[in-house]
Amino acid sequence: MSLPPVYLIDASVYIFRAWFSVPDDFTNARGEPTNAAYGFCGFLCSMLEQTSAQHVAVAFDESLTTSYRNEIYPAYKANRDPAPEDLKRQFQWARSIAECLGLRCFADPRFEADDLIGTLAEHWRARGHPVCVVSSDKDLAQLVRPGDHWWDFSRNEKLGAAQIVQKFGVTPEQIADYLALAGDAVDNIPGIPGVGPKSASALLQHFGDMDSIFNRLEEVQHLSIRGAKSLQQKLRTHRAAAELARRLTVIQTNVASALARPEIQRNVVDTAGLNRLFDQLQFGGMLRQRCLRV
Repeated sequence: MSLPPVYLIDASVYIFRAWFSVPDDFTNARGEPTNAAYGFCGFLCSMLEQTSAQHVAVAFDESLTTSYRNEIYPAYKANRDPAPEDLKRQFQWARSIAECLGLRCFADPRFEADDLIGTLAEHWRARGHPVCVVSSDKDLAQLVRPGDHWWDFSRNEKLGAAQIVQKFGVTPEQIADYLALAGDAVDNIPGIPGVGPKSASALLQHFGDMDSIFNRLEEVQHLSIRGAKSLQQKLRTHRAAAELARRLTVIQTNVASALARPEIQRNVVDTAGLNRLFDQLQFGGMLRQRCLRV
């Protein structure tokens, strides 16, 4: 008998999506915007309605400037503007909503949501549960193994390991190396100058992983890749930068705070707490009723 899937939600993706897509005239009695919390709540309801999930974790980013990755590379994510106060406030409301819905929430001052999700994925997969990572962030595709899925919920794109190869041109296990070579503008990781997604994919398809590329650099000039000879020199020159980048792109799977209490069985809805919170946020009756019955 197969065990039920565990759903690991990358909260920030859906909070930011709501912040930009839900009108900012959603406010509470103090005139504070509540649109991101409202949209995130609607997303959680929709996901629970569609899946009837009973094993769910919601991971939040608490370490936007204090991550261990910032210690390794201070420019990590330095291209992002700080969240405005009106949005920061809503992250806490979003977490309170998730907790009232009976969902276990995770955050850590030194590790990102990706690492918490990676740790929980490893833990529950080892116990026989298939894993569904709910995010649109391609970084998290590296966690997928046979039987697992990466689910961009808002676009209704649910990919297994084979579909990830079709979408990104590399296997899930190669995603971290792919991002280290090609760079990741979203996280301000530069990659190797002159190595784009196509070149990175071709290199990994031939060599398998980044270490093998650098150990067999003399082969690069003979590959049927545009500019193969100059590519070999670029790789040689920027090897240290690529290896640093890989330390940033690899998702950790042993975060102590997540392993200390990894239980993610869904609890019953906290009806009283949800009603108090919705009164405070002045959310309408329709969303309230959806939340109370999921």
